[in-house]
Amino acid sequence: MLYRENGQFKTSYRADQQIFPIAQDRIAIGLILAVAFLVVPAFASDYIFRAILIPFVIMALAALGVNILVGYCGQISLGSGAFMAVGAYGAYNFFVRFPGMPLIPALILGGLCATFFGILFGLPSLRVKGLYLAVATLAAQFFSDWMFLRIKWFTNNSDSGSVSVTNLQVLGMPIDSATSKYVFCLAILVVVALLAKNLVRGAIGREWMAIRDMDVAAAVIGIRPMYAKLSAFAVSSFIVGMAGALWAFVHLGAWEPAAFSVEVSFRLLFMVIIGGLGSIMGAFFGAAFIVVLPIVLNQFLPAFLGLFGIEISTAGVSHAELMIFGALIVWFLIVEPHGLAKLWSTAKQKLRLWPFPH
Repeated sequence: MLYRENGQFKTSYRADQQIFPIAQDRIAIGLILAVAFLVVPAFASDYIFRAILIPFVIMALAALGVNILVGYCGQISLGSGAFMAVGAYGAYNFFVRFPGMPLIPALILGGLCATFFGILFGLPSLRVKGLYLAVATLAAQFFSDWMFLRIKWFTNNSDSGSVSVTNLQVLGMPIDSATSKYVFCLAILVVVALLAKNLVRGAIGREWMAIRDMDVAAAVIGIRPMYAKLSAFAVSSFIVGMAGALWAFVHLGAWEPAAFSVEVSFRLLFMVIIGGLGSIMGAFFGAAFIVVLPIVLNQFLPAFLGLFGIEISTAGVSHAELMIFGALIVWFLIVEPHGLAKLWSTAKQKLRLWPFPH
């Protein structure tokens, strides 16, 4: 009754190919966007923006890119942190070395730098798969760490590899307050998410999923594995590179190569697995889980233990946070291996049948 498409007839091919074919979906997405763009900036504090919302939006963008490669094309990657670093330092060099370079073109050019880097390290996917491909992409992580520490040109001759950017503007409007940073990152996330949704629904998205399910059968029916795999690496690296540039420019402001360590790659992979492989919505769920849960544990764990008269130090909170976080990840993967997106789709399916028995 609440989530049925009864009576919603399609009278044209355009209507039949809508991203959100059900009216309830379109209404829900419109309300979510209205709340995100209008309500949240009006009521959220600077701490909420800087500690939760801005990291969530940028990490959701990065997880979206990783999900295209891992979830839709089935190519395992442990070099996402390297692609973020290449996007960040590429955008930095364009922004600094070309006076007057606008922010958005610099971010796009940084994403293109990550695209070429991703294609280069995606070439092993034409010959190897599984753990061997994971090791090959992990090499990208170590190579980027060495490159940005040792080759001073990339860091504008900085000895430590630490760089910074200031005076960010878009169309003459400064991006300096927490609210403006959040709205700017959110706008980019919405645009990229809609483009990615269209992409995975098209011919190239079906090629990725065919390669993921059975690459030999896909090749037999005429799909070119080389084109499909490298295009997935290219698109994924571009989105992850833009996310890295946003993370550096907007969230950090000043950064060094350690900001994009292998830990970032693992976090992004956890986001995709927990959120749901092969799901655009799963990128948002996974990013929310990874970003918000540690903050919640850090804030409420001492208060919860205090109810039982147990005092815990700051170091103890940090260790307990890691243990609880890891245990929840393992528990969740056992209970629902298909991710939070599966729970979301199951809930929608139950709403389609309610109030009739399932």
